Amino acid sequence: MKYSYLLLLSLFFSATNFAQKPGNAKDFAHTFSIIAKDPKTGDMAVGVQSHWFSVGTSVPWGESGVGVVATQSFVNQAYGYEGLKLMKKGLSAEETLKQLKSQDSGAAYRQVAMLSHDGSIAAFTGDKCVEAALHLIERDYSIQANMMENKNVVYAMRKAYEENEHLDLAERVVAAMKAAQESGGDIRGKQSAALIVVGDETPEHPWEDKKIDLRIEDHNTPVEELSRLLNSHRAYKLMEKGDIAMENKNAEAALEAYNAAEQLLPDNNEIKFWKAVALVNSDQVKLSVPIFERLFRNDQRWQRLLKRLPDSELITLDKSSLDYLLNL
Repeated sequence: MKYSYLLLLSLFFSATNFAQKPGNAKDFAHTFSIIAKDPKTGDMAVGVQSHWFSVGTSVPWGESGVGVVATQSFVNQAYGYEGLKLMKKGLSAEETLKQLKSQDSGAAYRQVAMLSHDGSIAAFTGDKCVEAALHLIERDYSIQANMMENKNVVYAMRKAYEENEHLDLAERVVAAMKAAQESGGDIRGKQSAALIVVGDETPEHPWEDKKIDLRIEDHNTPVEELSRLLNSHRAYKLMEKGDIAMENKNAEAALEAYNAAEQLLPDNNEIKFWKAVALVNSDQVKLSVPIFERLFRNDQRWQRLLKRLPDSELITLDKSSLDYLLNL
C-alpha cells in the first residue's frame, strides 16, 4: 500500500514537471476570443473571456491604424507586442504571424489570431493546445478557442456574430461572447473578460488610441458584467459630450446628450443631476425642480455641489432662483 502511494506521488510530480509552461509563456489563458473589423467604420476589436485572472492584461492587443491581436493558450505576449510593431511597418497579418511563429520554440502550445488595418487576417492553433481547440477565419473576423467544453462554442460565436450585424462592433462582439458561454464556454468555468476597440486611423493624440478599453478582472459572470460596463461606457461617453456642450455654453446640446445618457442608465444620479443643471441653463428651471428635489432628498451632497457651480460658471441663474433650488 505504501509502495503504491509513493508510486502515485512520483507519477504526479513527473506529470507536473512535464506540463510546465513552454518557454516565453507568461500565463495560462485557455479561452475563447474574437477579433473583428467593422467594414463600415474600419474600427477593430478584440473580445475575450477565460477562466483565468485578469485575462485582459495578456490576451488582447490593439493599436488604432495598425491592427489587433489575440494571443492565448500558453500566452506569449510577443505575438501582441511584436505583432503590432510588424503590422505597423506594413507587413500583413499573414506575414507577421508567419515570422513570429518561426521564432517561437513553443509555437505548438499557442493559439494566436491577428487582424491588420489592411483587412488581412491570420490565425493558428498549435497541435498541443488543449481540446476542444480550433479557430475559424471569416471575411472580417476570426474566432478562436481552446480548452472549451465542446467544439460548438466557436460555431455558436460565429452564428451570433453574423446574426447581430445591425449592432455596433463592440456590442456585436459581446453578443458572440455571450453565445460562446451559453454554448458551454471554457470547460473550467469563467473568471475574467476584456474588450478593446481601436480606430481605423492613428489618432492625433496617443491617449486617444483606445476607443473602448474594458476589463473584468475577477467575476462570477464576466461576460454579463462586460456587457453592463459597455452600456455604462456608452452612457458616460454621452455624458462627456454633454459636459463639453456645457463648457461651450450650449445648454440645448448638453440636455440632448444627458437625455440620451439617461436612457441607457435611468437610475444613475450623476446623469440626473447634470440633466437638471442643463435644464436650468436652457431656461427650463421648473422642469429641473422635481429632479433636484429627489436628488436632495436622497443625498444632500448634491445640494452642496449645486451651490458651488455658479463660481465655476457651470450654471446660469440669478441668486433668488439659486436660493430657491438650494432650499428645496
